Amino acid sequence: MIEIENQIFKTLLELEQAVKLMTSANPKPNLLPMFARLDELTAQLPPNTDPLLLHYLHKKSYEKARLFFEGRDTENQMGSCGHV
Repeated sequence: MIEIENQIFKTLLELEQAVKLMTSANPKPNLLPMFARLDELTAQLPPNTDPLLLHYLHKKSYEKARLFFEGRDTENQMGSCGHV
């Protein structure tokens, strides 16, 4: 995994944790900076990045992207776009 992918994966894990805390946190965590960070990092990925990962990130399918990084892509369900 290249460094930019490591940063994306780390941000995805932080986002997942923040979402889990939403029901009990007061005040609620601000997720917008994490979404902006993911967009910035995605734009920095090289052209030879796995097309499936790019698809997940461009479609904001962050859970699918996280599973992809964890080597668990087979657990992803078919999306409304017709892709896994």
